[in-house]
Amino acid sequence: MTGHLRIVGTTRGDRLHAVAAHTRRALVVRCHQRLRGPYTGVDTVLRTVLPDAHSRWPELVEEHRVALLYGMPELAQLIGPPPRTLADDAPYEERTRFFGAGWIRCMSQGIVTFLLEHVRRAQDADAFEIVFEEAHAAEATTQELIALLLRRADPRLLRVVVSATAGKLSDELDGALADVDVVAAPRSEGPSVADRSVLDWARVYVDSDCTDDDPCALAGYRQTDPPTRALLHDRRGDALTETATWGVRMGAVALHREHGSDPGGAGRAALLEAQRHAVATGFSAAVVDLGLRGRKVTDPLLHEHDYWEFTREAAAACIPVGRLEQSMELYQGLLRRFTDPKIHMMTSYAIAMLHTRFLRPRDHELAVQWQHNAVAIAGILPDPAERLTYSVFHDNGLALVEMHRGNLGRALGLVESCIGRLDEKLDEGQWALHRSQLLYNRARLLVALGRPDEAHADYSQLVDMDPYYTDYLSERARISRDRGDFDAALADYDRAVRLAPPFPELHYNRGTARVHVGDVAGALADFTLVLEMEPGDLDTRVARAELLLETGDLDAAESDIGTGLRLHPGEVQLLCLQGTLLLQRERLDDALEALDQVLAKDPHYPAALINRAVVHFRQAKPERAVADLSTALEAVGEDPDILLNRGIAHLAAGRPDLALGDFDLAIVLPDADTDEIREQRRLCTAAGTR
Repeated sequence: MTGHLRIVGTTRGDRLHAVAAHTRRALVVRCHQRLRGPYTGVDTVLRTVLPDAHSRWPELVEEHRVALLYGMPELAQLIGPPPRTLADDAPYEERTRFFGAGWIRCMSQGIVTFLLEHVRRAQDADAFEIVFEEAHAAEATTQELIALLLRRADPRLLRVVVSATAGKLSDELDGALADVDVVAAPRSEGPSVADRSVLDWARVYVDSDCTDDDPCALAGYRQTDPPTRALLHDRRGDALTETATWGVRMGAVALHREHGSDPGGAGRAALLEAQRHAVATGFSAAVVDLGLRGRKVTDPLLHEHDYWEFTREAAAACIPVGRLEQSMELYQGLLRRFTDPKIHMMTSYAIAMLHTRFLRPRDHELAVQWQHNAVAIAGILPDPAERLTYSVFHDNGLALVEMHRGNLGRALGLVESCIGRLDEKLDEGQWALHRSQLLYNRARLLVALGRPDEAHADYSQLVDMDPYYTDYLSERARISRDRGDFDAALADYDRAVRLAPPFPELHYNRGTARVHVGDVAGALADFTLVLEMEPGDLDTRVARAELLLETGDLDAAESDIGTGLRLHPGEVQLLCLQGTLLLQRERLDDALEALDQVLAKDPHYPAALINRAVVHFRQAKPERAVADLSTALEAVGEDPDILLNRGIAHLAAGRPDLALGDFDLAIVLPDADTDEIREQRRLCTAAGTR
């Protein structure tokens, strides 16, 4: 019982028998998405461990509060509420913040980090075992979290058992299970007890929230006439609704209303409520699923707005899950179906964003064409309040396109006009979230235009407005770094880390800042956390390997480089580091081979040229060293260290006059090693007089 395990069986009963035979005191959680949507099963795990964790290690719970409660707000009953952001408090129609593909993944990483630390602190004699039952029917978010936990958990502390049918799981979960032992659950003997009526079996199936895999239950459900089935769904939906959490509303309640006696009324309303919650939290896969189901029960003539909302939200959520063609098809379907100006206005905006942000190749000229259409319609809306807010929204969208077209001044002018119009017409609290995003866009443009002081002031205002939205802290830290104020940058990074789930980019950025101030241990801790979460993160892999090389830990650096090259074969940064490592180990021929590979791919890669020059020099080939260093200078411009080294190579080749020229150029440059240059000039002068 030392490794993770996969149990494969046709029915839940068969699998649970196998679970009992191959685990000890395992926590078995059901993951079927029809029960509670995203994070079904994960919520059960947290309900089990949070009371103990909150009692024994409140600081651990506090550190991960945002991630623990993000998709499961009902857990606040156990540990108290999360901090609020402007997006949390904004009315639904004002929520215009876009969630990228990594948003929910980062929340899942935070949950995984919490669970791993919890079991490490608990230090039970036996491993804590979690059985994720019905993983094949789990929602995409849950399957992703299980995959992350499988990859990150030491089975000696936390053993993960995935219990499912033999069918395909998500690509990531199948990959995480690739080297895991598999147990086939034996088929149970004999048929199900058949002393129930068809209607009784249908009731069993519905009362299981349509998750019972007993063939008699499914057959009874299918054989029951549709009106009776619908009434069974109504009864079950009524029983659940009174105390339903958001998870139950997104899962079972929406399912029963969808298949009840009023799918186009109660079903439509339940699916729309569930989709809106999924939109607000960024559960993109669920948004697509709920939207497509909502379209099927919605009459586009009778309920045009709801049909449009189901479609537009599904289309937008297709983007972070990588279904760009389907997104475009859904948007174009709206244009073909409806003539409502606002639908055409918002759909034009959405298509413009696809072209300027997501489709490859990007087409900013086509994007501006679509966005001009949105701006034009917004400007003639009859209601003054709508005309103001929509005109501002779409001018802001046009500013984004203009920024991508390189028209930064035009983009800034549009954003500042938007800010001015809202400040003039609206009270301070109205459309607060969108106004913060306008300020954010202005800050980004000010940075691009070389006006960092003004951008810093905008980010400081944003931090005051929305202190728990940590992107603003990270952006302000970036400006502080560019100014050379690493203390201020690290203060912002540290604050963001305390408030946010473990965003890999945030820890990478803090790690690189720590390198600059000489905090090697802190930098390695940040890089290591990122690579534990995302082993394929190339920038972090390179950064840690470089730092390990600089500190002389050649074995650890070699391990990082080898892992990196297995994940990214032929990647030039890693090949260059490999050559540098081999050079430090005095394996000159091997180093030369690795650096030659880099320069075959990129003949002007400076680090490879410089290191190959060192190899040539140590192999008594100073002319080749001079050639590589000359090419490096062409790539990077005048650099005192490269000039110093080329001068040394010239001197070794018997050309003291050329060496002296390099030393004279180097000594007047910033950051030149003047003592070493003077010593080399002395040797050069001595060589010239012999």
